[in-house]
Amino acid sequence: MRKSITLYGLTFSMPMLVWQLLFFLAPLLFLIALSFWSVKNFRMVPDFNPDNWTRMLGRGVFWEAYFRTLLLSAAAAGLTSVLAFPCAYGIAFKLSESARRWAVFLMVIPFFTSYLVRVYSWQIFLSDHGIFNALFAKIGLGPFGMLNSVFGVMVGYLTLSFPLVVLLQLFSLVFVDRMLIEAAHNLRCGRLRTVFEVVIPAARVGLVIAALFCFILTFGDFVSPLYLGGGDPPTLSILITDTTKSGQQWPRASVIALAMIATLLAVAFAAVSYAYRERGR
Repeated sequence: MRKSITLYGLTFSMPMLVWQLLFFLAPLLFLIALSFWSVKNFRMVPDFNPDNWTRMLGRGVFWEAYFRTLLLSAAAAGLTSVLAFPCAYGIAFKLSESARRWAVFLMVIPFFTSYLVRVYSWQIFLSDHGIFNALFAKIGLGPFGMLNSVFGVMVGYLTLSFPLVVLLQLFSLVFVDRMLIEAAHNLRCGRLRTVFEVVIPAARVGLVIAALFCFILTFGDFVSPLYLGGGDPPTLSILITDTTKSGQQWPRASVIALAMIATLLAVAFAAVSYAYRERGR
Protein backbone atom coordinates (compact mmCIF):
# COMPACT_ATOMS: atom_id res chain seq x y z
CA MET A 1 0.00 0.00 0.00
CA ARG A 2 1.20 3.47 -0.82
CA LYS A 3 1.77 5.55 2.29
CA SER A 4 0.58 9.14 2.40
CA ILE A 5 3.12 11.88 3.05
CA THR A 6 2.30 14.08 6.03
CA LEU A 7 3.81 17.31 7.30
CA TYR A 8 4.60 15.54 10.58
CA GLY A 9 6.56 12.85 8.78
CA LEU A 10 8.45 15.35 6.65
CA THR A 11 9.33 17.46 9.68
CA PHE A 12 10.88 14.61 11.62
CA SER A 13 12.55 13.20 8.53
CA MET A 14 14.50 16.35 7.82
CA PRO A 15 18.23 15.81 7.53
CA MET A 16 20.32 16.49 10.61
CA LEU A 17 22.08 19.30 8.79
CA VAL A 18 18.84 21.25 8.48
CA TRP A 19 18.13 20.80 12.19
CA GLN A 20 21.61 22.08 12.99
CA LEU A 21 21.03 25.11 10.77
CA LEU A 22 17.75 25.93 12.47
CA PHE A 23 18.66 25.33 16.10
CA PHE A 24 22.39 26.03 16.24
CA LEU A 25 23.71 28.04 13.33
CA ALA A 26 20.83 30.55 13.12
CA PRO A 27 20.91 31.43 16.87
CA LEU A 28 24.70 31.56 16.72
CA LEU A 29 24.60 34.05 13.84
CA PHE A 30 22.09 36.17 15.75
CA LEU A 31 24.35 36.06 18.82
CA ILE A 32 27.29 37.23 16.72
CA ALA A 33 25.23 40.09 15.29
CA LEU A 34 23.98 40.99 18.79
CA SER A 35 27.55 41.33 20.05
CA PHE A 36 27.99 44.36 17.76
CA TRP A 37 24.81 46.15 18.83
CA SER A 38 24.80 49.22 21.04
CA VAL A 39 22.85 50.00 24.20
CA LYS A 40 21.37 53.48 24.43
CA ASN A 41 19.10 54.54 27.27
CA PHE A 42 18.92 50.91 28.44
CA ARG A 43 17.62 49.81 25.03
CA MET A 44 19.48 47.72 22.45
CA VAL A 45 19.97 49.38 19.08
CA PRO A 46 21.05 47.42 15.96
CA ASP A 47 24.53 48.60 15.10
CA PHE A 48 27.98 47.46 13.99
CA ASN A 49 30.07 48.65 16.88
CA PRO A 50 33.19 46.64 17.85
CA ASP A 51 33.37 48.51 21.14
CA ASN A 52 31.74 45.59 23.00
CA TRP A 53 34.56 43.26 21.96
CA THR A 54 37.36 45.67 22.83
CA ARG A 55 35.82 46.49 26.20
CA MET A 56 35.22 42.89 27.26
CA LEU A 57 38.42 41.35 25.88
CA GLY A 58 40.44 44.24 27.29
CA ARG A 59 39.16 43.79 30.85
CA GLY A 60 41.15 41.81 33.38
CA VAL A 61 37.94 40.65 35.04
CA PHE A 62 36.95 38.78 31.90
CA TRP A 63 40.27 36.94 31.59
CA GLU A 64 40.37 36.11 35.29
CA ALA A 65 36.88 34.61 35.05
CA TYR A 66 37.81 32.85 31.81
CA PHE A 67 40.88 31.06 33.16
CA ARG A 68 39.15 30.35 36.47
CA THR A 69 36.27 28.67 34.62
CA LEU A 70 38.68 26.80 32.37
CA LEU A 71 40.73 25.48 35.28
CA LEU A 72 37.69 24.51 37.35
CA SER A 73 36.09 22.65 34.44
CA ALA A 74 39.33 20.88 33.51
CA ALA A 75 39.85 19.87 37.15
CA ALA A 76 36.26 18.66 37.38
CA ALA A 77 36.63 16.61 34.18
CA GLY A 78 39.82 14.99 35.44
CA LEU A 79 38.56 14.35 38.98
CA THR A 80 35.20 13.02 37.83
CA SER A 81 36.81 10.72 35.28
CA VAL A 82 39.21 9.30 37.87
CA LEU A 83 36.47 8.74 40.46
CA ALA A 84 34.00 7.35 37.94
CA PHE A 85 36.34 4.83 36.32
CA PRO A 86 36.51 2.31 39.22
CA CYS A 87 32.73 2.43 39.46
CA ALA A 88 32.25 1.90 35.72
CA TYR A 89 34.95 -0.79 35.66
CA GLY A 90 33.34 -2.68 38.52
CA ILE A 91 29.92 -2.55 36.89
CA ALA A 92 31.29 -3.64 33.50
CA PHE A 93 33.55 -6.50 34.62
CA LYS A 94 32.51 -7.56 38.11
CA LEU A 95 28.70 -7.58 38.05
CA SER A 96 26.32 -10.01 36.43
CA GLU A 97 24.04 -8.97 33.60
CA SER A 98 21.02 -8.47 35.86
CA ALA A 99 23.04 -6.57 38.49
CA ARG A 100 24.48 -4.39 35.74
CA ARG A 101 20.97 -3.39 34.66
CA TRP A 102 20.14 -2.37 38.22
CA ALA A 103 23.36 -0.39 38.47
CA VAL A 104 22.53 1.49 35.26
CA PHE A 105 19.05 2.17 36.61
CA LEU A 106 20.49 3.58 39.84
CA MET A 107 22.79 5.85 37.83
CA VAL A 108 19.81 7.21 35.91
CA ILE A 109 17.73 7.94 39.04
CA PRO A 110 19.59 11.19 39.97
CA PHE A 111 18.36 12.72 36.70
CA PHE A 112 14.78 12.28 37.93
CA THR A 113 15.28 15.19 40.34
CA SER A 114 16.15 18.79 39.63
CA TYR A 115 19.84 19.63 39.67
CA LEU A 116 19.00 22.88 41.47
CA VAL A 117 17.22 20.96 44.25
CA ARG A 118 20.24 18.68 44.69
CA VAL A 119 22.53 21.70 44.96
CA TYR A 120 20.26 23.28 47.57
CA SER A 121 20.41 20.06 49.56
CA TRP A 122 24.21 20.19 49.49
CA GLN A 123 24.04 23.57 51.22
CA ILE A 124 22.52 21.81 54.25
CA PHE A 125 25.44 19.37 54.32
CA LEU A 126 28.29 21.79 53.61
CA SER A 127 27.38 24.88 55.63
CA ASP A 128 29.36 25.88 58.73
CA HIS A 129 26.60 24.51 60.96
CA GLY A 130 25.58 21.77 58.56
CA ILE A 131 25.48 18.01 58.84
CA PHE A 132 29.13 17.35 57.93
CA ASN A 133 30.53 19.90 60.38
CA ALA A 134 28.19 18.58 63.08
CA LEU A 135 29.65 15.11 62.56
CA PHE A 136 33.19 16.47 62.59
CA ALA A 137 32.45 18.32 65.84
CA LYS A 138 31.54 15.04 67.54
CA ILE A 139 35.10 13.80 66.99
CA GLY A 140 36.68 17.12 67.87
CA LEU A 141 37.34 18.44 64.38
CA GLY A 142 36.24 21.49 62.45
CA PRO A 143 34.36 23.45 61.62
CA PHE A 144 35.60 23.40 58.03
CA GLY A 145 34.63 26.04 55.49
CA MET A 146 33.24 23.81 52.77
CA LEU A 147 30.51 26.10 51.48
CA ASN A 148 31.33 29.12 49.28
CA SER A 149 34.64 27.57 48.28
CA VAL A 150 36.28 25.68 45.45
CA PHE A 151 35.50 22.48 47.33
CA GLY A 152 31.80 23.31 47.26
CA VAL A 153 31.96 24.03 43.53
CA MET A 154 33.62 20.66 42.90
CA VAL A 155 30.94 18.89 44.93
CA GLY A 156 28.31 20.55 42.75
CA TYR A 157 30.17 19.65 39.57
CA LEU A 158 30.39 16.01 40.69
CA THR A 159 26.68 16.05 41.47
CA LEU A 160 25.99 17.31 37.96
CA SER A 161 28.28 15.08 35.92
CA PHE A 162 29.30 11.99 37.90
CA PRO A 163 26.34 9.72 36.96
CA LEU A 164 26.62 10.69 33.29
CA VAL A 165 30.38 10.08 33.20
CA VAL A 166 29.92 6.65 34.80
CA LEU A 167 27.30 5.72 32.21
CA LEU A 168 29.41 6.90 29.28
CA GLN A 169 32.47 5.07 30.57
CA LEU A 170 30.39 1.97 31.22
CA PHE A 171 29.00 1.90 27.68
CA SER A 172 32.58 2.01 26.41
CA LEU A 173 33.97 -0.61 28.80
CA VAL A 174 31.30 -3.23 28.12
CA PHE A 175 32.43 -3.39 24.49
CA VAL A 176 36.07 -4.07 25.35
CA ASP A 177 37.09 -7.43 23.87
CA ARG A 178 37.42 -9.88 26.74
CA MET A 179 39.84 -11.96 24.69
CA LEU A 180 42.39 -9.14 24.93
CA ILE A 181 42.15 -9.24 28.71
CA GLU A 182 42.50 -13.02 28.77
CA ALA A 183 45.51 -12.79 26.49
CA ALA A 184 47.13 -10.27 28.83
CA HIS A 185 46.56 -12.57 31.80
CA ASN A 186 47.97 -15.53 29.87
CA LEU A 187 51.10 -13.47 29.28
CA ARG A 188 51.32 -12.99 33.06
CA CYS A 189 50.29 -9.37 32.95
CA GLY A 190 49.06 -8.16 36.35
CA ARG A 191 45.56 -6.81 36.83
CA LEU A 192 46.61 -3.20 37.29
CA ARG A 193 48.91 -3.33 34.28
CA THR A 194 46.13 -4.95 32.23
CA VAL A 195 43.83 -2.07 33.10
CA PHE A 196 46.33 0.59 32.03
CA GLU A 197 47.77 -1.15 28.96
CA VAL A 198 44.75 -3.06 27.64
CA VAL A 199 41.43 -1.85 29.01
CA ILE A 200 42.02 1.91 28.96
CA PRO A 201 43.52 2.00 25.43
CA ALA A 202 40.67 -0.18 24.15
CA ALA A 203 38.06 2.11 25.72
CA ARG A 204 39.96 5.33 25.01
CA VAL A 205 37.29 6.93 22.82
CA GLY A 206 34.52 6.46 25.36
CA LEU A 207 36.68 7.66 28.23
CA VAL A 208 37.69 10.81 26.38
CA ILE A 209 34.10 11.53 25.32
CA ALA A 210 32.93 11.08 28.93
CA ALA A 211 35.53 13.58 30.16
CA LEU A 212 34.56 15.94 27.34
CA PHE A 213 30.90 15.86 28.34
CA CYS A 214 31.88 16.60 31.92
CA PHE A 215 33.96 19.57 30.77
CA ILE A 216 31.12 20.92 28.62
CA LEU A 217 28.54 20.61 31.40
CA THR A 218 30.71 22.23 34.06
CA PHE A 219 32.15 24.95 31.83
CA GLY A 220 28.71 26.48 31.33
CA ASP A 221 27.28 25.65 34.75
CA PHE A 222 25.79 28.55 36.68
CA VAL A 223 24.19 26.84 39.68
CA SER A 224 27.16 25.31 41.54
CA PRO A 225 29.52 28.32 41.29
CA LEU A 226 26.75 30.58 42.59
CA TYR A 227 25.07 28.51 45.31
CA LEU A 228 28.01 26.37 46.45
CA GLY A 229 30.91 28.61 45.46
CA GLY A 230 29.43 31.93 46.56
CA GLY A 231 29.65 33.52 43.12
CA ASP A 232 32.74 35.53 44.04
CA PRO A 233 35.14 35.50 42.26
CA PRO A 234 32.81 34.87 39.33
CA THR A 235 32.95 32.28 36.60
CA LEU A 236 31.97 33.14 33.02
CA SER A 237 28.35 32.09 33.51
CA ILE A 238 28.02 34.37 36.53
CA LEU A 239 29.83 37.14 34.65
CA ILE A 240 27.19 36.93 31.91
CA THR A 241 24.44 37.48 34.48
CA ASP A 242 26.30 40.38 36.11
CA THR A 243 26.87 41.97 32.71
CA THR A 244 23.21 41.82 31.71
CA LYS A 245 22.21 43.36 35.03
CA SER A 246 24.64 46.21 34.50
CA GLY A 247 22.69 48.54 32.25
CA GLN A 248 21.06 45.77 30.17
CA GLN A 249 24.37 45.08 28.43
CA TRP A 250 23.20 42.07 26.46
CA PRO A 251 25.67 42.76 23.60
CA ARG A 252 28.63 42.53 25.98
CA ALA A 253 27.16 39.40 27.51
CA SER A 254 26.99 38.00 23.97
CA VAL A 255 30.74 38.50 23.67
CA ILE A 256 31.27 36.36 26.77
CA ALA A 257 28.89 33.71 25.46
CA LEU A 258 30.68 33.58 22.11
CA ALA A 259 34.02 33.20 23.86
CA MET A 260 32.57 30.26 25.78
CA ILE A 261 31.20 28.67 22.60
CA ALA A 262 34.52 29.09 20.81
CA THR A 263 36.35 27.49 23.74
CA LEU A 264 33.97 24.54 23.88
CA LEU A 265 34.22 23.96 20.13
CA ALA A 266 38.01 24.05 20.29
CA VAL A 267 38.16 21.69 23.26
CA ALA A 268 35.62 19.32 21.69
CA PHE A 269 37.49 19.22 18.38
CA ALA A 270 40.83 18.65 20.12
CA ALA A 271 39.42 15.91 22.40
CA VAL A 272 37.67 13.99 19.61
CA SER A 273 40.71 14.30 17.34
CA TYR A 274 42.96 13.00 20.10
CA ALA A 275 40.68 10.09 20.93
CA TYR A 276 40.29 8.83 17.38
CA ARG A 277 43.88 9.54 16.35
CA GLU A 278 45.21 7.48 19.21
CA ARG A 279 42.72 4.75 18.43
CA GLY A 280 43.83 4.51 14.84
CA ARG A 281 47.52 4.07 15.65
